[in-house]
Amino acid sequence: MDALAIDPVLARACGAALAVILIVGAWQKLRDMAVFEASVELYRLLPETLVPVFARLFPVLEAMAGVALLFDVSRGFGLVLGLLVLGCATAGVAINVARGHTEIDCGCGGAEGHTRLSWLLVVRNTVLVVLLVAGAQTGSDRGLVWIDYLSVAGGTLMLLTLYAAANQLLANHPHLAQMRSGS
Repeated sequence: MDALAIDPVLARACGAALAVILIVGAWQKLRDMAVFEASVELYRLLPETLVPVFARLFPVLEAMAGVALLFDVSRGFGLVLGLLVLGCATAGVAINVARGHTEIDCGCGGAEGHTRLSWLLVVRNTVLVVLLVAGAQTGSDRGLVWIDYLSVAGGTLMLLTLYAAANQLLANHPHLAQMRSGS
């Protein structure tokens, strides 16, 4: 048994939560492609001619990563695609925050599309990468019993709830800062 192997319940809960996050994120982008394409354009990282191609390809890869994480046979592929998608998104946010370009929506699709770019978003995505890596593991050799599957479901719901709460806090952060400053 590998000393670094995590419990299979934790691995499955992380994998399931990341699968849902990626699939829902892709769906939100695909359902309003014009808004997502405008967000991609506002990042000012791609030539104008590549923006529509990227805006259509990115959510497809995001959905593929999420679906691949759901099955043992494709979990490694899901990890690679998920790292590509999350790495690309995080790099885009970090580059724009570093150059002071924070007044645009992240394009994530969550929190009703009102999440501005910030270092906190980079931190959130870094946590997602850690959970993605954990979720792509098979876990220790311990066999699962029926109660483990309930634990996976509960753990998945807990992680999704924390993700939703973090997104709402990120969306509200600029408003809270504005209220504190009295503007």
